[in-house]
Amino acid sequence: MKRGGVAELKLHPGKAPHWLVKRMIPMASTLCEFIVDEFGTAELLQRLADPVWFQALSNVLGYDWDSSGSTTVTCGVLKTALDFESHGMIGVGGKGMASRKVPTQLRALEDYGLDGAGLVEISRAVAKVDSAGVQDGYNLYHHVFFVDADENWTVVQQGMDYESNDARRYHWSSFATDSFIDEPHTGLISGRIRDAALDLTSKNSAPCRSVSLDIIKEDPSRVRRYFEDVRAYGQTTLIPWLEEDGKQRDLPSYKVMPTRMDWEAVRRAYETQPEDYEGLLFMNGIGPATIRGLSLISEMIFGTPASWADPVRMCFAFGGKDGVPFPVPRRDYDQAIEFMEQALSDSKVGRQDKVLGLKRLRNFAPPILLQTR
Repeated sequence: MKRGGVAELKLHPGKAPHWLVKRMIPMASTLCEFIVDEFGTAELLQRLADPVWFQALSNVLGYDWDSSGSTTVTCGVLKTALDFESHGMIGVGGKGMASRKVPTQLRALEDYGLDGAGLVEISRAVAKVDSAGVQDGYNLYHHVFFVDADENWTVVQQGMDYESNDARRYHWSSFATDSFIDEPHTGLISGRIRDAALDLTSKNSAPCRSVSLDIIKEDPSRVRRYFEDVRAYGQTTLIPWLEEDGKQRDLPSYKVMPTRMDWEAVRRAYETQPEDYEGLLFMNGIGPATIRGLSLISEMIFGTPASWADPVRMCFAFGGKDGVPFPVPRRDYDQAIEFMEQALSDSKVGRQDKVLGLKRLRNFAPPILLQTR
């Protein structure tokens, strides 16, 4: 069972101060090196794919506990800290223009013997699913791809609802993603749960995906007639013609058809005849509007609805940059970094006492309490 919960991830003004970032980087590097030395890169990747563990890491590093920047800054720190030599893995990408450099950066990994082109396809698929397959009102602006030498990967990306300034983070992992379209996330974390969000990755959306695929294989002129037959909000749909009770039903506002679909892309899909829904979703030109239009045609005309349930799943050590829950104690932070680095160094030359001391601390750590709703 996947855990679920809510965490406020508001858009906060200002940048991470240099005095904090220069401490976050060595702390992150040492923590990650401990995990890799003890458990391997696969364990670190799987932890980064857990939204609760990722949030705890951000808190440990001293960043805002309730900020969208906890994603962007923590990922930026990890990108700087991680390298193949010390950690056996790296991170590429970022927010805005940095996210667009991911394909080039992944292809460059071919110099290390990795399948850069294949990793690029994975990156694109993950971004496409969270922009078109999950339509929850959050616009993606951040995408970071972590990968190790064995091509195991984790993706952390984030979207923003610019009306409420609320962020939503999406986590993916190669260890849990058997399908890009069938409940592929390792977790999501957000500041709110919406009353309705189109989630075509839900298992409950499988019939709708199947019908949408059948629709796209029909002549585009027929698909256009389907599109025009589904009325706008406040008017009756064709459902009364298909159900015995004959009652009129209004189309809820969140199910309003898009104003247009990419009919050229619909024509190309008809000519291509994609074998499965992933093939349809990942086609060039098949964007959120076309995917939404097909899902509503499937629901309103053929009676196979998609899932409209929002698919959305938090610790302090050194305070936060804004002084919440308390100001960052710089001297304590520096002493902690020194202790961690010395313990790591000692462990590599055979002195295990400090490392064993860290392990014993685990026995006194309380379980994470996660409030759900």
